[in-house]
Amino acid sequence: MLSSAKKEIPTERTESRVTADAEHGSWVERAPRAWQPYLRLARLDRPIGSWLLFWPCVAGLALGALADDRTLGEPHDVLLIALFAIGSIAMRGAGCTYNDIVDRDLDAKVARTRNRPLPSGAVNLRDAWLFLLAQCLVGLAVLALLNLLAVETAACSLLLVAAYPFMKRITWWPQAWLGFTFNWGALVGFAAVTGRFDWGILFLYAGLVFWTLGYDTIYALQDRDDDSLIGIKSTARLFGDRSADWILGFYGVSVTFILAAGLTEHAGWPFVLLILVAGGHLLWQVRQLNARNSENCLKLFRANRETGAMLAFAFVLASWAT
Repeated sequence: MLSSAKKEIPTERTESRVTADAEHGSWVERAPRAWQPYLRLARLDRPIGSWLLFWPCVAGLALGALADDRTLGEPHDVLLIALFAIGSIAMRGAGCTYNDIVDRDLDAKVARTRNRPLPSGAVNLRDAWLFLLAQCLVGLAVLALLNLLAVETAACSLLLVAAYPFMKRITWWPQAWLGFTFNWGALVGFAAVTGRFDWGILFLYAGLVFWTLGYDTIYALQDRDDDSLIGIKSTARLFGDRSADWILGFYGVSVTFILAAGLTEHAGWPFVLLILVAGGHLLWQVRQLNARNSENCLKLFRANRETGAMLAFAFVLASWAT
């Protein structure tokens, strides 16, 4: 059973990963001391997750504008982008807070995570739940400014969010579940612009899910040995030494679906060119990957912030070219 498999793992490799995973010198370290545990609970010292949540939203918004044969950039569009930026930060923080609440006992047994606010005692469980509620209220305020279909679509993501922390206990594919969850904003963004769905947004969503499958497998490679000891499942453990091949395959399928999304909405050749550039960036990640080097895996995982920016800008540019 999982509980019997929990062990503290103070290995040299894990301790080095603790340092590598933290972003020292961030603004969080300069914030009032009483705020710092909550900012870390929301992972505001590690903004990569917010970027990976935000860029699919922008891609969905831009694809919606393209589907409506107009340019993304009207005042309402700018407001939507700002709202989705706020929502990405708030809901990513809420998701991390919820995950830490669920995983607090497990995190306390692992050297890499035992210093997180909940297992370390910097934040108590009651205050963590209240902080989670506050972040969810920010997300709710954002939703209140969207159309009905966007609100209904966003509400459907709650099941995905609620179930995600448990996926690594019951399936070898928690990275796939993260892909479904993290890219839901593309569906919400498209609905917020168009008030409908079509094949283009479904292709985009599928492509983004495969993108997440690739980059989160890279992230999971950092923990492969430790996860094996504590009974946590992941695609990194499932694929083992063939992880790079699988990641390459995921990225290839991702680019194919994303190209199909743009072409379905009649995007032009500049869109295709930019997606191919993004595909080249993904290929670079695979070629640079050293599955046994945690710092390398973390660096390549974080490089997907730039990949997401390229993907989103490709759709924005396509709308401008209409």
